[in-house]
Amino acid sequence: MAAKSTGPVDSVTEQTFPARVLKAERPVLIQFWAAWCGPCMRVTPIVEALAAEHAGVLDVVKINVDEEPGLADRHGISSIPAFVVYADGTPAKAWTGAVPKPLLERNLSPFLR
Repeated sequence: MAAKSTGPVDSVTEQTFPARVLKAERPVLIQFWAAWCGPCMRVTPIVEALAAEHAGVLDVVKINVDEEPGLADRHGISSIPAFVVYADGTPAKAWTGAVPKPLLERNLSPFLR
């Protein structure tokens, strides 16, 4: 089953996680979110802009915590929006909160080479 596309950022499921995240050739930023989460909705356009701006260097995916509770549990997600960056198939950095674009870019800067 293919991942659902919601614009420049694909939604990842249990089935697509290994191929899209664990086996990715580039670093992957995961945004954990839910439709009822106001801060998630506010930060999503920023995340989508970053996905477009860094398309050749960084992959960006979203995981809906209501649809994929197992993935959220395995990543220890207890508050959203939450972000995890995978590099070489392993989690390399994580943070929580709807932060402004400059802070997102600062968190991502080690992976944007």
